[in-house]
Amino acid sequence: MMRRLFPRPELSGILWGLWLLLVNSVSFGQILLGAFWAWLIPFYTHSFWPGVMSLRKPWLGLKFLGVVMVDILIANAIVARLVLSNSERLQPAFMLMPLDVKEDFTITLLASTISLTPGTVSADLTADRRHLLIHSLHVDDIEQTIAQMKQRYEAPLKEMFEC
Repeated sequence: MMRRLFPRPELSGILWGLWLLLVNSVSFGQILLGAFWAWLIPFYTHSFWPGVMSLRKPWLGLKFLGVVMVDILIANAIVARLVLSNSERLQPAFMLMPLDVKEDFTITLLASTISLTPGTVSADLTADRRHLLIHSLHVDDIEQTIAQMKQRYEAPLKEMFEC
């Protein structure tokens, strides 16, 4: 009964917290309105979601979020320097990253994380779902860049969601 009324309680909690942060208010009306939206959105969209994915290691999730935020800040500075300096030094490249993750949800998180980092974008997923095509604004060593993405992003996501 509770699962039918609240199909994704974790998502509801996150949405409710985000609502309160976005409206920058903890008044009774905003708490009530946020709770309503946090219930309504998962309730009406639960049939579109794939199977239930659970975060097995929440502390690793917080560490991953911190790593991604730091990487975004650093990448912003690097991209700004590259764009404002001599653009002839740029070495853009497409890279094919082999995937160790198998679940749709985890692949989506990985591709989104890579695209969030300035200077990189996930361009495609191969038909066999074993490689992710990534474009980077500047790459000195493709193998090293792929190894770094696998170590910083893919490995923690696999540990959090697919162990």
